[in-house]
Amino acid sequence: MRFLDIDMGNWGHCATSVRPGSKQFDIDLTDRQGTGIMIGLSAIYHYPVKSLSGQSLQMADLSAGAGLPHDRQYALAPGTLQTDGTTSDWIPKNNFLVLQKYERLAALETVFDPDTHVLTINRGGRQVARGDLRTKIGCSLIEDFFMAFMGPETMTKRGPRIKIIRATVDQSLEDQPRRLLSIINLATVRDIERVVGSEINPRRFRGNLYVDTGIPWQEFSWLGRELTIGNARLRIVARTGRCAATHVNPTTARRDINLLKSLQQNFSHTDCGIFAEVACNGRIAVGEPLGVP
Repeated sequence: MRFLDIDMGNWGHCATSVRPGSKQFDIDLTDRQGTGIMIGLSAIYHYPVKSLSGQSLQMADLSAGAGLPHDRQYALAPGTLQTDGTTSDWIPKNNFLVLQKYERLAALETVFDPDTHVLTINRGGRQVARGDLRTKIGCSLIEDFFMAFMGPETMTKRGPRIKIIRATVDQSLEDQPRRLLSIINLATVRDIERVVGSEINPRRFRGNLYVDTGIPWQEFSWLGRELTIGNARLRIVARTGRCAATHVNPTTARRDINLLKSLQQNFSHTDCGIFAEVACNGRIAVGEPLGVP
């Protein structure tokens, strides 16, 4: 097992990455054994309600074959979706209210309590809705808010009712049927900033794990390999293809950059990040080293 190498000339550039309107992505570059420099886990995010704002975590317990706890456990669906309440089946993302189509969702700040499943929705620093997503009345409070917030765009032949869908414990409402973790390399985000010519909030990519190797696109070389973070082991299975949701600025809720076009023109692909499956149970924490065999 070795730690990822980093060019000493990039020390000041990759030690900290700060974006206006976003959380600071800190990374510890101190070798605990005093033998050199190593790369650590910079941030952990999960998204309890699909397409709503993410929440940062300091640590998380991972289970083989599963993603982060509560990640995409809930989603908002228009009245046309035939499923109500809880589902044990995976459902494609085009059945839900997603950022790719409804950028105004990014204007909301949400807080999810994993113990009570209470979702609090804030807009402009003011609470606008709150409800327990495990109860009918709690769901109704949240659904009523989104019916007013989304307006005529979500009107359907079956009526305007927006409903909350909940995945069972062994399921998730991620974009793919396989339960995976999304990993973003902050060095790659900086390289995209270079060609775009403006700052890019890493939260556009809605990653679960943010790392900084100091080397753009290095993560693509990890395909088929296993990483360790803490005592968890992750198997890298695919590059992450991107959609128009990345065009939405998570701070302003506006489409301000055509990232798909920029990626294709400058890198001949529209990928950013990688998917990993949990191969071995374990706990991960921000600041822990990232090991590559």
